[in-house]
Amino acid sequence: MKCIFTVDVEDWFHILDVPSTPPMSAWDSLPSRVEKNFLKLLDIFAEKDARVTCFFLAWVAERFPHLVEEAARRGHEVASHGFAHRLAYQMTPEEFRQDAEKSKTILESIVGQPVLGYRSPGFSATEHTPWFFEELSRARYVYDSSVFPGPREHGGMKNGRLAPYVVMNGDRPLFEFPITVSRVMGRPLCFFGGGYLRLFPYRLIRRMTQQVLKEGRPVVFYVHPREIDTEHPRLAMGLARRFKTYVNLHTTEQKLRQLTGEFEHTTFRDFIAAYAPAIRAA
Repeated sequence: MKCIFTVDVEDWFHILDVPSTPPMSAWDSLPSRVEKNFLKLLDIFAEKDARVTCFFLAWVAERFPHLVEEAARRGHEVASHGFAHRLAYQMTPEEFRQDAEKSKTILESIVGQPVLGYRSPGFSATEHTPWFFEELSRARYVYDSSVFPGPREHGGMKNGRLAPYVVMNGDRPLFEFPITVSRVMGRPLCFFGGGYLRLFPYRLIRRMTQQVLKEGRPVVFYVHPREIDTEHPRLAMGLARRFKTYVNLHTTEQKLRQLTGEFEHTTFRDFIAAYAPAIRAA
């Protein structure tokens, strides 16, 4: 069983649910750091010839189309992170579908091939978005990785399903890849992305990765370009949120090199090609 490494390609100011987050109308005027950071990530992955899935915020893709082209040129998968970086449960079904369709159209026009996958900002598919999977299918996506199977700041979906599964929308199957968690003392905990990846020591992350793989599940890792940038600007926020957002930024780069060196990684697209029958049967 392989791991699946993912990058949510957004900039340093795309922080959710913080009063100081600038409105979309101001994004163009802010100094961007996504180009430098994303290209550095691609170089890190190239050291071990790791192939990853890049969930591009289409707002970023429109402004830096060469980043999308470069990711595809290096053999990585291009997928969608929506356009406006809005939480799914703060949109109507129609608004959500339009945002997902717009992102898909922009990315496909740049990369010149179908974009199969989607990830919502903040992993914001919840019990309050019962229309989520149906609208993604209507937007012509093949798979999703937006479900956080446990409680979290932006909701989470506590359906008890930790392994990849299929959601049927009429006769259209949608593959769901939940964010990887491992049960510790009966509670689902994540060790594999974002603040979790930065907070926990590598030896623990490695042990939990091995445990999940032994259970027959792929480990879905995720990172943002800003997380390898110790000098990027900081948004004003409370102490607890500041800790979660900026803790241990200096450790991210080394952990990525260790993970890509010790574990074999693939893309969602290639994982589905190899394991689709087993996912359907789960």
